[in-house]
Amino acid sequence: MAVLSTLNNRFPSFSKAYAANRPAIQRSLNVAFVIYVLSSTYRSLSARPPSKSTSSDPAKPPRVAVDALFYQRLSIILRIVIPSIRSKEALLLFMHSSLLIFRTAISLYVAALDGKIVASLVRAQPVQFFWNILRWLLVAIPATWTNSWLSYIQNKLAIAYRTRLTQEVMKHYLGEEGEGPDGKVYYKLSNLDDRIKNPDQMITHDIQRFSTHLAAIYSNLAKPVLDVILYNYQLSQNVGAEGLMGLTFLVQSTAVLLRYLTPSFGMYTALSAQLSGSLRHTHSRLAEFSEEIAFMGGEQTEKMLIEREYASVVEHENKVLNRKWWFGCVEEGVIKWLWGSFGLALCAIPIFFRIPGVGEVDLGGRTEGFVTNRRLLLSSSDAFGRVMYSYKDLSELAGYTARVSLLLDTMADVRKGKFEKALVSSASTEENGKILRARGEIIQSEDIQFENVPIVTPNGDVLVKSLSFQVKPGQHLLIVGPNGCGKSSLFRILGGLWPVYGGIVRKPAASQFILIPQRPYLSLGTLRDQVIYPHSKADMEARGVTDKDLLRILSVVQMDSVVEREGGWEAAREWREALSGGDQQKIAWARLFYHNPKYAVLDEATSLVPIEIEAMMMEYATRLGITLLTVSHRSSLWKYHALILHYDGQGGYVFTKLDAEKRLALQEEKQTLEAKLLEV
Repeated sequence: MAVLSTLNNRFPSFSKAYAANRPAIQRSLNVAFVIYVLSSTYRSLSARPPSKSTSSDPAKPPRVAVDALFYQRLSIILRIVIPSIRSKEALLLFMHSSLLIFRTAISLYVAALDGKIVASLVRAQPVQFFWNILRWLLVAIPATWTNSWLSYIQNKLAIAYRTRLTQEVMKHYLGEEGEGPDGKVYYKLSNLDDRIKNPDQMITHDIQRFSTHLAAIYSNLAKPVLDVILYNYQLSQNVGAEGLMGLTFLVQSTAVLLRYLTPSFGMYTALSAQLSGSLRHTHSRLAEFSEEIAFMGGEQTEKMLIEREYASVVEHENKVLNRKWWFGCVEEGVIKWLWGSFGLALCAIPIFFRIPGVGEVDLGGRTEGFVTNRRLLLSSSDAFGRVMYSYKDLSELAGYTARVSLLLDTMADVRKGKFEKALVSSASTEENGKILRARGEIIQSEDIQFENVPIVTPNGDVLVKSLSFQVKPGQHLLIVGPNGCGKSSLFRILGGLWPVYGGIVRKPAASQFILIPQRPYLSLGTLRDQVIYPHSKADMEARGVTDKDLLRILSVVQMDSVVEREGGWEAAREWREALSGGDQQKIAWARLFYHNPKYAVLDEATSLVPIEIEAMMMEYATRLGITLLTVSHRSSLWKYHALILHYDGQGGYVFTKLDAEKRLALQEEKQTLEAKLLEV
């Protein structure tokens, strides 16, 4: 403006020409300003090349930033949380946008009303002053309504995002009804893959934080950009677009410096979530293995481990707080004070300089203009500051996006059979490596047949290089051998839990198998739920089964008294604590008889029940036509099995018919010889 004043004094013809063409020049500058704001915002938030970690340490998490990888991940998740333009989430987003525009319009009206109130005071116009006060009170009604609705809609949007994302994750995590062997992700994620140690935290905490940040980022980004355009447009009408362009140049110059000094908040957020998850996982391990730790006296060791994890969390949080502290000082100094001084100079232009094409105004008019412009400038400065802050919010969103994307990508890989697991040293040998790279074939069949199938653990330990045997329906199989030789591994392959690394496996569908371990799983729910798990009461009734039928099944395992003892079928307990170990095994056998599958996998399933009850259960299962695959050291079970698979613990095995009488005679002879040796 000083340049324009000098030109006006020296070149009157320039002043007249400029005044005549000023409306067109103003429009051009305003259009240029809008284009500049939009383009600069797009450039600052546009996709950059994916950042690469410069550290060679594989344990260090990759750098998380607002880059092309972030936008790629976010676009995938957005298609999940906003499935279509007709969805509930799209409607909420439209309502949110409408309210944001309406609030900006109210702010512009309030800025002009502020100036009129002060001007009526300067001009000593009491009627006009009180009338403006009344208008102020009236505009407060839609303003407060809009602000409350904005907060409400934003929270509803966050809940809607979280619901969509949680449903999508749970669909893959726990599978859908009738899903084939690609399911069981919840099991494979924890046992066959090392990428995610705490899926519970990611499904609960990380998805919730991501949804909250995603719902807030729209208002934190779109609204300030709109405000900057509208407020500065109105300001340009009052002080001239020339001064506004000069202010924009100064502000943008300092904004570049501020952006350069902004720490990597996205990486900090992702690392904070990871460290918190690790601390939680350490605590959960203490609860899970509390008995072993108590017997071993490992309290101080566990305390040291937990304190070490907590110290990592505290160290990281202190580091982030220190970065936020000094950045907050710089940020407030630039945005609030430096930019505030630029704004005051801009508001003073109509007071100290005559704008071409604008006539003289009195003191009240000048005061009104200054107050209005000051209010517009403060609102515009606040909006621009929120645009700057939004980059920090976007960085934090990038951190949670990386966590949620890791969960989705890992589940997708697991469903495809792609696992990342730390392998034992023996897996690096050429022979074992060849086995691990291969894949076998699974064919659905009525009987069970393994043809040259290697038994391999998830960590690459080859237990048996080639296993071949066949079990037909009705032929009970006894499996024996030392610990760690592959007995349970065989069952996991039959249940579709572990991949097949070679050969051909013929077996019925996984739904035709039921597992009874030594310590059966008892779910949360009623006594009836324990017997019919995983069925509901409606499923039970649809099969034509009544409570009387369940009571009859319980009588087979001599557990019918438990119904009256516990208070009826609807009684709900923590059944792992309410029932003894033997009763829990009996309930599991009753569950087997209720479902009546083709095959039952028994892993020391009778170790806690008396031999006479064990005999009753084995005979009843045979009468039902259930083929039993049994792992047990009890010699009393031999007579119920026709075949035996004996592992030697060195990678070898023997599969043959089982002669129970001969084997019992040999065992008695062995025990006799051992007793004589002890006497010697």
